[in-house]
Parts: sequence; C-alpha cells; structure tokens
Amino acid sequence: MATVSREVDTGTTTLTTTLGLVCKDGVVLAADRRATAGTLIAHKRTKKVYRLDENLGLTTAGLVGDLQVLARYITAEVELYKLKRGITMPVEACATLTANILSGSRFYPYWVQLVIGGWDRTGGHVFSLDAAGGSLPDKFVSSGSGSPYVYGVLEDHWKDDMTLDEGANLAVRAVTAAMKRDAVSGEGIDVALISKDGFKMFDDKEVEKRKTSMKLA
Repeated sequence: MATVSREVDTGTTTLTTTLGLVCKDGVVLAADRRATAGTLIAHKRTKKVYRLDENLGLTTAGLVGDLQVLARYITAEVELYKLKRGITMPVEACATLTANILSGSRFYPYWVQLVIGGWDRTGGHVFSLDAAGGSLPDKFVSSGSGSPYVYGVLEDHWKDDMTLDEGANLAVRAVTAAMKRDAVSGEGIDVALISKDGFKMFDDKEVEKRKTSMKLA
C-alpha cells in the first residue's frame, strides 16, 4: 500500500524541540517556536505549548493542522470532565484519553508526538505520547528533532528534588542547547509552569532574564 505524505505548505513542527519535566513542586513544559515546510521557515512564532486547564498542559510536535485540531479536542474533553464531575481531570486520565483518541485514528492517523504534563492530588506527572497511541510516563521527556540534545542536558542536570524554579532554568538551558545544534529549532522559547497554584506562561522578558543569568548566548 502506498504511503501518502501529509506534509503540506502550512508547515510541520515534527522538526522541533519540546520537553516536559517533573519537579518536586510542579511541572515545566517548554518548546521552541519555529515551524518549517521543507527547507522554508514557515512560521516564527508557532504555538507549541498549550494550556488544557489550570492543572494541565500539552506540548506538540508534528503536523500543524493535526496538532491544532487535537489541542482543541482535548481541551474540550478536559472541560467536559470538569463540568460532569466537578473536579479537574487527573494527569494520567488526560494522557489515557489522548492516547485513546490517537489509537482510534489509525486509518487516518494524526501525525504527532505529544507531551502531556500537569499537577493533581498525586503530584506532578509528564507523559510522552506517540501517533499510534502509546503513552509512557517519566520524570522528563522530550519530542522532536532537537530531543537528543535536550536529553543530553536533562540526563546530566535533572534531579529528583529539583524545585520548579530550578526546573524552569533547566528547561531554558535544554531548549537553548537544542536550538544551537538543531537547524530547524529556533525563534525563541515558550515556557509554562504548572503547580497547585495553576498554569503560568513566561513572557519573553522572563526567558531572556534567565538566559542572561545562566550566561547562555
């Protein structure tokens, strides 16, 4: 059977860098902003870190159209869960729901690799999800073409008792390292923190401040 390519001119973020990591008091999600269409830089401020709820977030790598549809779909399901039960969706439940959506679409698969992270009554969690519906929990995960560089940094610097602030610095360091070596990652970094206090996105000034304090060129 012939394989039909779905990489179109609107761009793909398969060639990207995203990560999620667990800290003792929360979870950090981060990603670069570049989207490419072949050798063309299609977009310079592509959204790859999504808020699903106050306790849940998502990073995306893959075909842009698929990613946007899935982000809307999962956000709606998370909101329905909260309306029906009166509580926010646990992180594992969100990962399982998303995995079921992905595995149920094998005849017309979503070309994506996702990281779901968040905070619930059992603490912080991150899950890596593939296009076939596989869902794997870990202390830190990365997706996209820049992930080998991210893993090199995380393997060396991640600690079990790391605070959320330390985790944010590590995420900035890891994505910066990937952007230096991965030609299709770049255009800045989006960082989100998720804790018992909710979902918070860094602005550009905060990211640059942390890069300067760590002497990252």
